Amino acid sequence: MGGLKKPKVSGQQQAGSSEKGKEIRIVAKPVVTVNDVVKNPRAIKLLYIVSLASSGISEKALANLVYLIDKEKGKLFGYNYTLIGDTPTSKELLNDLTSLKYTGLVELSLKNKKLYITSSGKEVLEKTIESIKSDVEELRKAYEEIWPRVAPIDVEAGLKASKR
Repeated sequence: MGGLKKPKVSGQQQAGSSEKGKEIRIVAKPVVTVNDVVKNPRAIKLLYIVSLASSGISEKALANLVYLIDKEKGKLFGYNYTLIGDTPTSKELLNDLTSLKYTGLVELSLKNKKLYITSSGKEVLEKTIESIKSDVEELRKAYEEIWPRVAPIDVEAGLKASKR
């Protein structure tokens, strides 16, 4: 049947002809980098609070702890909260916590579902502690004062995780 035949193209000609076509490059960029976290003082404060919990802290207990610190000690973090029953939730807090986990500064233990600061998280905290220097002592005191009231929530979350 009719039609035009395409001439055969040698290997060198093929390489040269590909330059005329459009090339699509897919470049993977991280959504959040450690630099983004370093520039966010609330995320650094959150990292500091996680570092104070030497035996780890559940996400639920962390949310309660940060909420109580904000409520009782002034807006040290400044998150906006919504109370669902007695449980405080904050989209901003969740986003900052997700950033900390995504960048590897905080990890979630699969065994007991608790958050722990990683070695790279400790390094970043050492370098950036100056940026929150004015709040460090107040955060530490608030943690020590409020933690005993939040500890049962943490234990409950740990028990629920171990049942699974």
